[in-house]
Order: sequence, then structure tokens, then C-alpha cells
Amino acid sequence: MQGKLQGKPPVVARDTTGLIGTEGPVWAVIRAEAAALAEREPMLRPLVQPVLVSASGLQMLARVLAARLSGGGVDRATLEQLMTGTADDELLRATEADIAAVVTRDPACPGPCHVLLNLKGFQALQTYRFAHRLWQDGRQEGARFLASQAALAFDVDIHPAARIGSGVMLDHGSGIVIGETAVVEDDVSILQDVTLGGTGRDVGDRHPKVRRGVMIGAGAKILGNFEVGACSKVAAGSVVLKPVEDRTTVAGVPATVVRVHGRAEVPAEEMSQDIS
Repeated sequence: MQGKLQGKPPVVARDTTGLIGTEGPVWAVIRAEAAALAEREPMLRPLVQPVLVSASGLQMLARVLAARLSGGGVDRATLEQLMTGTADDELLRATEADIAAVVTRDPACPGPCHVLLNLKGFQALQTYRFAHRLWQDGRQEGARFLASQAALAFDVDIHPAARIGSGVMLDHGSGIVIGETAVVEDDVSILQDVTLGGTGRDVGDRHPKVRRGVMIGAGAKILGNFEVGACSKVAAGSVVLKPVEDRTTVAGVPATVVRVHGRAEVPAEEMSQDIS
């Protein structure tokens, strides 16, 4: 996803056969890690072998998410079929970039299989991706249902109309809220309990636009229709009520500028919580 996400999202053409293009190499790594996991941890073997070892990348993703989202009268098989029928190359490439983002930014992450199986921030983001595809196709009821199931399962509430790029990490995930007209560009890191919200009962375009390379610290609230500039940082616990310039750290309630970054700094990749 290049440049700023703006304007109305395009209608995405899909292969109605359910087949998509060549998957990225990360899925081969996941299969190898899953096979090793099944060998050393017998308790997990029934889960790992049918879901990962013999599946395509799309099947892996759909099966893991369906297992977490099933309930409320909808079974795993129905959810899996819905997601595999909704996917396209763009969605799978974004998923692969999201996996890479977690592996490279999270020092506690042992590998991509762990990301797929265990990390609810990642799982919530991928559920959003399927819901967003449904929304783009005019299937708002199905999109809202997936979003609702994700909120219940993962404690992450992302409106399916929001626009989110690739290479995004929702670290820990719990309590994240992303509103309907919010935009999150590529290569952004968001920690737990972050809100990208509005400021009341305004209608229309009313949520933040988070540009590439931004890191948003735990508990931060960004409220209103304005930009958080590229490669900026929002400190943990801050309340942001006005635009943030590119390459700037803001902190406090309400947030104010505390430093300006060098051009080489990319807070989303560095994940440093230091604001001095």
C-alpha cells in the first residue's frame, strides 16, 4: 500500500474460484515450525497437524481464525468458508507483512508460527482484513458480524470500514479501538488500550489518520479527524487532540511536543518507549 490512504477505497476484484496467487515464503517457515511443535509437544499435535502442516497459507489463516471466532450460532466450517471465499492476493500479502512486523519488532516472539497461533492482536487484525473485504463488497451485515465476533474473542474493536495498511503490529491487542473513518498506513505499531476515536456525535470523516512509521504507546487516546504525521511517536497514556507533525514525539494530557526526531528514526520499528 503506497503513499497515503485517502479517498474512497477501490472495489477489489477477486478470483471467484477461491484460488489466489503464489503465497510468500513465511508459510513454509510456519509449516516447518508447526511440524517441530507437533513433535515436541504432543498435547498440541491434534491442533497443529491438520490446521497447519498440510494446509495452504490461506487455509492456515482461515482455520486458526475460525476456531477463535466460532460461536453465537455460527460454526467453524461456515466461518472458514466465508473467509477463504473472501480472500485475495492483497489480503494475503498484508497478512504476510503483518507477521514479519511482529517477528522483527517483538523481542518476545520466537517465530511466525507463534504469531499465527497465539497472538490475539495479530488475529484481530486479520479478522478485520476479512471484514473489510466484506464491507468493500457491500456485505455490511457480514462485516459487522465478523467485527463483533472479533471484539468478543480478542477484546479488539476495529470498525470494518476503517482503512489499515500492511506491516502493522497490534502489540498485545487488548482494549484497542479503531473507529469507522480512521486510517492507519503501512508499518505502524500500536500497543494495548489505544483508541483512534471521534470527539462526540459528529458524522462523516471524524477519526484520526495515522501515517507510515508511527508508534502509539499503551493507553494513548487520539481523538478527532487530524493527522498523526509519518514516523512520529505518541507516548503511553497521552491524549492527542490536535495534529502531530512528521517525526515528532508528543506526550501528556493533552499531548504536547517533547522532541523532534532525526530523519533515520522509525519509531514503529524501533519500539522504544523513551521520549527524552
